[in-house]
Amino acid sequence: MVLQIESRAPRIGANPPAHRPSAQRTSHASLEELTAVITMANRSATRNTLCLVLLLSAALLCSQAFPLWAADSRRLATVPALGVLAGGQIGTVHYVVLQIDKDPRQAGPTVQFNEMNLGGGSIVSENWKEGVKQAVAAATRAVGEDGREWVITIKNRSYHALTEGMSASSAIAVGIVAAWPGDDVKSDVALTGNIMPNGQIESVDAISIKIEAAARAQFKTVLVPHGQLDTVDGDLSQLATRWNIRIVEVGTLQEAYQLMTTPGR
Repeated sequence: MVLQIESRAPRIGANPPAHRPSAQRTSHASLEELTAVITMANRSATRNTLCLVLLLSAALLCSQAFPLWAADSRRLATVPALGVLAGGQIGTVHYVVLQIDKDPRQAGPTVQFNEMNLGGGSIVSENWKEGVKQAVAAATRAVGEDGREWVITIKNRSYHALTEGMSASSAIAVGIVAAWPGDDVKSDVALTGNIMPNGQIESVDAISIKIEAAARAQFKTVLVPHGQLDTVDGDLSQLATRWNIRIVEVGTLQEAYQLMTTPGR
């Protein structure tokens, strides 16, 4: 059979037949379009990769310049401290808020004092600060850390403009040791005493006045340095009976810590 193809001349006014590209031309066009798409995709991927590299590099630089604190790297504690006003006849209770951060760039321990007065006295004397430094030395030794990465911020909260003396140092040492593992400081136990870097708690003045201040503030127990139950003011056991408060002697940071804290959750 012979297939005949009839050729007809187009009529006047009729639309000319549409030009149909050959299959070969269509194939070439599709290939070119596909190649263009792949090239654009590769360029886009290259740009995205470059952006990702730049982003990661920037993040690395920022992490080195501004180390990010992990959620568990900041430790907080608040401890009560007993004091005496400048006149020496009135006792007072104030609270010390302390915060421990870790910064690998430091060569500490670094101690910072927040003395901004915003509704409460926070200015402290130089010997008070020296007591804090002794507390830090005793605390780092107690927890087995060298403290080089520690940044400790201390805030004294008092109703009075200036706080002096070193008798709060033992309580601050307890607070630092408690903050490290997250133990709780009891709210009804107060401590007075001058802490030594080796953890020994030394005697302080005005014990009876401080105990009376603690009793008025509803504390149930006051820890005092070993050997100070008998003072120049008399036997403290009589004072304990009068105020219905328990007085316990302690000689070391470890002894005070066991009586003043409970394990954290």
